[in-house]
Amino acid sequence: MIPARYAPILFGFFLSGLMSSLVSGIATVRAVGMADGVAGLWLGNWLSSWAVAFPAVLVVAPMARRLVARLTRG
Repeated sequence: MIPARYAPILFGFFLSGLMSSLVSGIATVRAVGMADGVAGLWLGNWLSSWAVAFPAVLVVAPMARRLVARLTRG
C-alpha cells in the first residue's frame, strides 16, 4: 500500500490522467472525426497532454486550494 503522505501526488496523477484523456479524446474526434485510426491518434495526443497535465496539476492544485479556502467560510 502507498503511504498516505503521497495522497496529493497520487490524486494529481489520476485526476490529470482522467481529465487529459477526456479532453484529448474530444479534441481528437472534433479534429478528425470518427475516421480510421482515431484511437491511435487519440492515444498519442493523450500521452503527450498527460505529460504536461500531471506536473501542471501538481503546481496549480495548491493555488486552487488556497483560492477555494479564501472564497469559502470555514
